[in-house]
Amino acid sequence: MVNPGRKRDHSRDADILQATLDVLAETSYADLTIEMVAARAGAGRGTIYRRWTSKDELILAAVACADQGGPESGEFSDTGSLRGDLLAMLDPDWLGSGERRMRILSSLTAMMGRTPDAFAAVSQAIVEPSVAVYQHLIQRAVDRGEFAKSADVAALAQLIPAMATYRALFMRLPVELPFFESMIDGVLIPALESQRSS
Repeated sequence: MVNPGRKRDHSRDADILQATLDVLAETSYADLTIEMVAARAGAGRGTIYRRWTSKDELILAAVACADQGGPESGEFSDTGSLRGDLLAMLDPDWLGSGERRMRILSSLTAMMGRTPDAFAAVSQAIVEPSVAVYQHLIQRAVDRGEFAKSADVAALAQLIPAMATYRALFMRLPVELPFFESMIDGVLIPALESQRSS
C-alpha cells in the first residue's frame, strides 16, 4: 500500500510570503536568501523549499499574493461611474508605502534583468491580473451605458497597468494615488469619451 504522505499545511504560506516581502524591502534581490526568509518567518528551509523551488519563485509568489489582497473583480463596489469604481478599487498601500514599495519593485527589476523567464513571470503575477480587473470595470461601465459599446475595452484596459509598470519598474518613480488619478482623468476616461463621439 502506498503511503500518500501528509497533506501540505498551507497555514504558514501567508507568514512566509509576508516575511519574503519584509526581507526584500530591507535588503535587495541579490542579498535575499531563503535562510533569511526562514528566520524571519520562523520556518525551516525545508518548509519553504517544499512550497517554492527557488528564490525567484518565492519572490513572485509573495508579490502576487500582495496583489491579490483585494476583492475579486466581481465584488468591486459599483459606484455608478467608472471613475468612482476605479478609485474605489485602488489599494494605495499595496506592498506598503513609499520607500518600501520602491525597494521591492527595484528588486523585481533586478530579477527581470537576470533571466528572460522572470519578465514573463512578473507579467503573469502582477500585470495580467491588473489588466483583467480594469477590463472588468471598463466593460461594466460600457454595459451600463456610460461609454459606447464600440469602445476598445481590451486595449484600454492595458493602459494604466502598462504605464504603472513602466513608471515603477523602469523609471523608478512612485506609483501612488495622484498618478492613478491623472491617468484616469487625463488619459483613460478621455480615450473612452473620444470613442463615444467618433
